[in-house]
Amino acid sequence: MESKISKLHLKFAEKTWNETFQLVRRCMDKPKDKSKPCRPLVRSLERLQDVFNVSSMKTMRSRLEMIAKQQGMGFHLTEATCYLTADLFYLEVVLLPYGGVEEVKVAPHGKAPVPSESFLQLLRSKEFAEFSVKLAGLFTQYDIPGDSETRLKLFSSMQWLWKDLQHISQLPSVPKDSDPRVDVMNHGRSGCLIAEKEDFPMTIQFYAPPTDGMKTSDRPLLFEETAATEPPVQAARVTVGVSDAAHRLQMASLLPQPPQLDPQGHPVFLSSAEAPHETLPACFLLKLQPAVPMTLSFVDKLRHITDIPIPDVDLQWAPLPKLLTGRSNGPGELPDEQDTIFTVPLPGGALHRYVLLAAAWGEAPAQRAAAVDSIPFTHPAHVPALLQLLRHQSAINTLLRSCIGPPGDGAAGSVPDLHLEVLPESETSFSVTFQRPDADSLAVLLVNVCDSSQITCTLFGSGMVDPSVDEYLSTVTKRFMSVPVTLKALHGRLEESSSAPLSPGRPATPEAENHRSSTTVTAPSGALTARPQSAAGPEEGLAVAESELLPEITASPAGASYPDPFARADVFTPGDQ
Repeated sequence: MESKISKLHLKFAEKTWNETFQLVRRCMDKPKDKSKPCRPLVRSLERLQDVFNVSSMKTMRSRLEMIAKQQGMGFHLTEATCYLTADLFYLEVVLLPYGGVEEVKVAPHGKAPVPSESFLQLLRSKEFAEFSVKLAGLFTQYDIPGDSETRLKLFSSMQWLWKDLQHISQLPSVPKDSDPRVDVMNHGRSGCLIAEKEDFPMTIQFYAPPTDGMKTSDRPLLFEETAATEPPVQAARVTVGVSDAAHRLQMASLLPQPPQLDPQGHPVFLSSAEAPHETLPACFLLKLQPAVPMTLSFVDKLRHITDIPIPDVDLQWAPLPKLLTGRSNGPGELPDEQDTIFTVPLPGGALHRYVLLAAAWGEAPAQRAAAVDSIPFTHPAHVPALLQLLRHQSAINTLLRSCIGPPGDGAAGSVPDLHLEVLPESETSFSVTFQRPDADSLAVLLVNVCDSSQITCTLFGSGMVDPSVDEYLSTVTKRFMSVPVTLKALHGRLEESSSAPLSPGRPATPEAENHRSSTTVTAPSGALTARPQSAAGPEEGLAVAESELLPEITASPAGASYPDPFARADVFTPGDQ
């Protein structure tokens, strides 16, 4: 009896679903302003889709039709096959009588249908939201503007661009990372190209910072893990878009055969005029995923590379840290002039509290930034230079993000081990000021990101005489791309240095010889603060005596030896994991 009731309920639910779907479809098919889609109707149908299970071929057809309409695609069907169609490709879905899926194929323009295992598995597991997202990415790839003839020309030009990027990715290079795929991603001329199958948009993965797993276990990062960790892998889809000006776009390879490298190791290209081309009102696009917050100088450098400006109307400018936090000045959000405080937990239970002064970041013109999500270009030679610039900015963003935790004072009752102040110094450098563990004074770590693979750290006011400490800190920073991890290592070094007995030839530090009544601090940015020693504390004005800065500016001697930062117990211990 219960079985019959269940079947009746299922049949009634399916009938209700089909009737509702037909009603919504008729409403959506009525003539309307295309700039004002029927979002309430779409949302209503999406809620219904979440409620009702797919248990018949008819219901699966309805689901697929709705997804096609959401993406702006056509929908056609035969008895057991659905076709989701666009101008330059279509999806063929073969259904089973009970609503299951037997096969999914993707057919790009001019090519035979190719089976797609990824689309098939998403439909078989009834992951319709993920299926829709994946289809949207593929649709965007082939959503080329213009009439039929122009679309075909642009599609052909994009295919030639991709072939050239594949060729330059295969040119010889010196490995810089132990993981070959991460090395290609972070250092390769054209990044890690992902387009092995017809069901995936042309995508370049160009930057993968270390994940928390690396920071705690010091093991190589598996490429497959990056998709589920923070910060995310930086990627860019390669597509085309309309342009106000006409540009020469390639209709053949722009690489001489065989491909060559110039004396600096850069690929040699032909100009667009030296090979078959078409002049079209369009350009190639790198659509960044996610968008990359970039300072004004970096945005200007993009234009110098491509000679195509990024429209200012699409950019919303704000201090760089604000963009990195993902906050806006909506209700309940902090305004630009209010300082931000972040408590960052570290392995082993340690806590760091980072203060980013709004006045310092907001008033520095070099730190005004915008989230760039699309970069226009016209030639494959632009791509290596653009990726280097994007990696440089991504490295700066990764280090600053490592200082950012949940806004506020952290967990109730928690006492941070370190209070630190982060200040901008230039468009590519910042300083971190902190309380010394061995003296009632402050020290400053200057972090300079020369490019994504060259990062230098300089310590001022520490009282240490070890010339290798700067190189040691630079190595830790490059390895883990984390300011808190670097400061944890540095703090352990300072505590170790203060507890070590003085050698016969080692003079006592000025702090040990003379307890001054006041502490004067000068940061690399030039800020000067004086405060009584009795009131000195990590939450007050942060600086370092100028007399303490100058002796340590000299570089470490060439070939100086320093301990392995990854073997030190004060950086990582089994208990930290």
